[in-house]
Amino acid sequence: MKAFADLYARLDATTSSNAKLAAMRDYFREAPAEDAAWAVYFLAGGRPRQLVPTRLLRETARRTAALPEWLFEESYQAVGDLAETISLLMPEAEHCSDAGLAQWMQERLLPLRGLPPEELAARLPVFWGQLDRRSLLVCIKLITGAFRVGVSKLLVTRALASLADLDPKRVAQRLVGYTDLSHHPSAERYRALIAAESDDEHTQRGGQPYPFFLAHPLQADVARFDELLGPPDHWHIEWKWDGIRAQLVKRDGLIWIWSRGEELVSERFPELCALANCLPDGTVLDGEIVVWKTDDALRHVPLDATHESTTFGVQPFALLQQRIGRKNLTAKVLDAAPVVVLAYDLLEWQGMDWRQRPHAERRQQLETLLEQCRHPALLASPRVRGADWPAIARQRERSRALGVEGMMLKARAGQYGVGRTRDVGLWWKWKIDPYAIDAVLIYAQRGHGRRASLYTDFTFAVWDGEPGDPERKLVPFAKAYSGLTDEEMRQVDAIVRRTTVEKFGPVRSVTPTLVFELGFEGIAASSRHKSGIAVRFPRMLRWRHDKPVDEADTLATLKALLP
Repeated sequence: MKAFADLYARLDATTSSNAKLAAMRDYFREAPAEDAAWAVYFLAGGRPRQLVPTRLLRETARRTAALPEWLFEESYQAVGDLAETISLLMPEAEHCSDAGLAQWMQERLLPLRGLPPEELAARLPVFWGQLDRRSLLVCIKLITGAFRVGVSKLLVTRALASLADLDPKRVAQRLVGYTDLSHHPSAERYRALIAAESDDEHTQRGGQPYPFFLAHPLQADVARFDELLGPPDHWHIEWKWDGIRAQLVKRDGLIWIWSRGEELVSERFPELCALANCLPDGTVLDGEIVVWKTDDALRHVPLDATHESTTFGVQPFALLQQRIGRKNLTAKVLDAAPVVVLAYDLLEWQGMDWRQRPHAERRQQLETLLEQCRHPALLASPRVRGADWPAIARQRERSRALGVEGMMLKARAGQYGVGRTRDVGLWWKWKIDPYAIDAVLIYAQRGHGRRASLYTDFTFAVWDGEPGDPERKLVPFAKAYSGLTDEEMRQVDAIVRRTTVEKFGPVRSVTPTLVFELGFEGIAASSRHKSGIAVRFPRMLRWRHDKPVDEADTLATLKALLP
């Protein structure tokens, strides 16, 4: 555990990619394979479920540190991170455990899940007493499932590739599915990540998917598209769907469904598993899972969506999100939110890897396959055509009416790459501008980690009622913490402290004096929110110094944005 804690400290102490790469290479070079296997899991984004309830963790730490509850809570609010708070409050201990990361995970931490509270309260202080402060911090982060250290999966891939003198793309392929919860890391799996390349590994086996190819944001004036991109016929253009990116893998008579986060989600979509009877073995599709409702006459969307009358059955992401959150997928749930896959790429065909073939060829074979399959849960993502870029831009203006986020541009001659690269192919995401509304800051809470000393997490409200209405009041509808510069955050923090009205634990209510323009990607009606509205990915676009609080937007304005 100590070696992994030292690696965590090195990674946390720098923002330099080269320094992070050096730290990981040093660790992997010396670590036993079983420890390195777990390190890759956590650094690449693996998140095991929380092992101990947070409330019991806090209470055990408070008792062990012999602190009153108010002092522990004040300490937590000042630090902003539970693991760091506990590690600072525990009595200083000598590091007396020689057990490595794998032994700690498999023999001590993972067995904690499901134990009765009294057993947990007895075991935790014993474990904590064997670790120095740095190792204790990491240990508690692993217990809570909150381990994050600012390292991307791409950086981990590069570190392993340079250590083993391998092509990073090969390591990326081997890493796909590595963080899935159904498989624990092992020395054997780690050695397979860094093994010398062999001829037979180029043929995929079982349900293994491919690394996802990611798009770059396109933020340029349409007038420059010819200069930047060339003519539209160099590109395959389609709608950008607001769903779950997924790969469907059909091999050995079975089907596997993987999300972009490399989570196996087959059980969440039983109706899509029926595609095993339709797709031939040796087929891997890339596409988007969406909730789709429409008349039978409109079920099969035309591949060439050029007409103004084009109609889609795609439903808001909020409906898909509600379904994902259900533990039991009853017939009623499946009927209320039926899903389809809108397929847009063919990665494997007849057991052969097609990613090196031009996109145009892959798409043509995909369309032939879907015409043969003709399954109601598997549709082709419609193409968009236009004489020139301004004509395509006019179609893009209808995105919200169609329930999409904008357009995707994919080079017709390009291959299917790994991650967000440009060396073999290029995808652009040409998104529409976000929804925007002017809202009033009414609550504030301190941030976490490096922001623990500042009030950076805000709740925003709009007016319920028009100016002059004696019953007019502010109704909260969204929380946001990103979008401002560091200097603006410090200025807002100072205003929050000056205008605090009440304290509710870590939350402060403030005198309404600040207006911000909030942006968000989606909006839906919600009975769970006081405002009756739920918004997706809210963030602060700008601080409206020019707008008084009374002129902020109303709930009626917000509801008018509902699809």
